[in-house]
Amino acid sequence: MEQDEIWDAEAAQHYDTPGAGMFEPVVLEPAVDRLAQLAGDGAALEFAIGTGRVAVPLAARGVPVTGIELSLPMVEQLRTKADEATIPVVVGDMATTVAPGRFSLVYLVYNTISNLLTQAEQVECFRNAARHLVPGGRFVIELWVPELRKLPPGQTATVWQSDPGYIGLDTYDVLRQQVVSHHIRFDETKQARLTRSPHRYIWPAELDLMAQLAGLDLETRHADWTGAEFTAESRSHVSVYRSEPAR
Repeated sequence: MEQDEIWDAEAAQHYDTPGAGMFEPVVLEPAVDRLAQLAGDGAALEFAIGTGRVAVPLAARGVPVTGIELSLPMVEQLRTKADEATIPVVVGDMATTVAPGRFSLVYLVYNTISNLLTQAEQVECFRNAARHLVPGGRFVIELWVPELRKLPPGQTATVWQSDPGYIGLDTYDVLRQQVVSHHIRFDETKQARLTRSPHRYIWPAELDLMAQLAGLDLETRHADWTGAEFTAESRSHVSVYRSEPAR
């Protein structure tokens, strides 16, 4: 499926879960705190801004935020929270679309770079971030670490979350670095609802090489937004890349 088919009107309608899941304060507030710190007195650009989960509270902190977003239904949902003057959005692909202005911060959160399904597109995403940055500006990526160590020979799937009413599992194609996330939601009835999304997973070292190709250098990498140490056991990371400062 193409990304604009996945992020359709139905997905936009059900994306926001105020106070729960990715909108839970313990998840969202550390991300906004860190991004506001990195933006400083400058402006921020969010790739794949979606419904404004991060952009709206970041703008409320006084950081000017612009977005790039492929899905019109997601932008329409964002417009129920903030108008175009408050958070301008350019509709298009985050790998190639150019937003007006230069930014001290470009950010791409919640694993979204993996929505680009080829290495070439992911490299172009880095280059697109770099062309939007002022000298010394930063590009921040939040991304999960592929759980291939959980795959014994002959097994192609891992369950990464199992809660009452929900099971999340990933099926891997290790030859092509492709993974499909399956989200199964159910209640006390016999019926269940399945949604799926394709991704291309990226190792941290490969991500660093993409940054180098775009003229960016790794500045910091932590296991989460609070600055926890990134280790071999970390399931995700927040990586901050920086462009060369002006001389």
